[in-house]
Amino acid sequence: MDQLTLLGSEEWCQLSSLHIPAIKVRVDSGAKTSSIQASKIKPFVKDGQDWVKFEVNPLQDNMTISVPCEARVFSRRIVKSSIGIAEERFVIKTQVVLGGLAFDIQLTLASRDTMEYRMLLGREALVGRYLVNPAASFNLGDCSEETLRIHYKSYIKEKTGLRIALLASNPALYSNRRIMEAGEARGHEMVFLNVEHLYIKLDANSPEIRYRGGNILNDFDAIIPRIKPSVTFYGCALLRQFKHLGVYCLNSAESITQSRDKLFASQLFSENDIHIPTTGFAKSPMDTKDLIRMVNGAPLIIKLLESTQGKGVVLAETNKAAESVINAFKSVKTNILVQEFIKEANGQDIRCFVVGGRIVASMQRQAERGEFRANLHQGGKASLVKITSEEKKLALKAAKVFNLAVAGVDIIRSNKGPLLLEVNSSPGLEGIENATGVNVANSMIEAIEKNIKYRLEALAAEATSNEPT
Repeated sequence: MDQLTLLGSEEWCQLSSLHIPAIKVRVDSGAKTSSIQASKIKPFVKDGQDWVKFEVNPLQDNMTISVPCEARVFSRRIVKSSIGIAEERFVIKTQVVLGGLAFDIQLTLASRDTMEYRMLLGREALVGRYLVNPAASFNLGDCSEETLRIHYKSYIKEKTGLRIALLASNPALYSNRRIMEAGEARGHEMVFLNVEHLYIKLDANSPEIRYRGGNILNDFDAIIPRIKPSVTFYGCALLRQFKHLGVYCLNSAESITQSRDKLFASQLFSENDIHIPTTGFAKSPMDTKDLIRMVNGAPLIIKLLESTQGKGVVLAETNKAAESVINAFKSVKTNILVQEFIKEANGQDIRCFVVGGRIVASMQRQAERGEFRANLHQGGKASLVKITSEEKKLALKAAKVFNLAVAGVDIIRSNKGPLLLEVNSSPGLEGIENATGVNVANSMIEAIEKNIKYRLEALAAEATSNEPT
């Protein structure tokens, strides 16, 4: 019997027929079939056979390099994820080169970007060829950054000249990393700006925005605001200054401020004939009993006006409990909303991600057992969902009310039809990208490109019309 090659738990391989010169694989003898993370998966027919086009980001933690691939469909397979989502995946057959051996393997195309490694090598590829030492890494040799740059030089896009800043607090957050990667992948210069490190100069002749150390920021084409609630006031002041300097802001200060005021937002929804769960607001404890009756009694929801991610939201299961909680908040002069509880929703809601006036992705969130909040930060689980035309209209109208270019619109299904819960001006990307496989970050960058192109065309047209005849 020939001696088998010893692999580590991670190795580098080549997929020459897919034009992928180097990709790090997780060697996993516990998985039967090998798989690769793929996006933009589109089946098509070629010479009477089923083929599939897709894109692969071969480098871990780097979405700026994308390799277009196509292969004949070998089969289709139903795969169930760790959270119970079943989906049909394409299976292709391709050649892999690993440790001097070249052989064909089956690869399933995984459309969700949840894999820590871009590719997983299963036991079907290992049997008769390799042994695995799970405590070792790169037994066949590592691949340097310089080598990877040489391999993927042709896939690095030329700079467009656009300079885009992400205004946020934590560059390590998934959403912020994805937006930076998406902008760089499209050839733009991306700069991360910490909200709390900026300050402004108010002057009629020479207004400025400065960054820590005195650097003047005056050459950005666009700003993407990802402002956490605790710095809303300061962050919006910065956005108004950027707008004054002629910089396009993906979401305006006014839009963000209005959407984060839950009481004002609810009043705007009512004015614009947008249906929400029956909601009440009162100041005096003398009105608490009638306030509870007004929203159809317990069980009911009590919300802090500044609550986010499901925090500061309480379910009162009896009228007595509701009265105690409401009066407790009033005693410490804390403003709250009291809202009808939609029992038939069974702990589910829908998040629609709106970008540039269209819904780019939708997911359903399911609360944990014994929990009424479906927020992912509260342990909720996300899955694919097909929204109705009525839900689509509601989501688009809600985002338009605030003039938000980017919005996470939360909807709940009730016996009265879809009801709007709230509109988030800085919705997270991780849950919805993983649940749907949609590159939402890329859609946000495309929205900026479209707006800047429109503005440049408008300025050019204005300049032409002002030329002397």
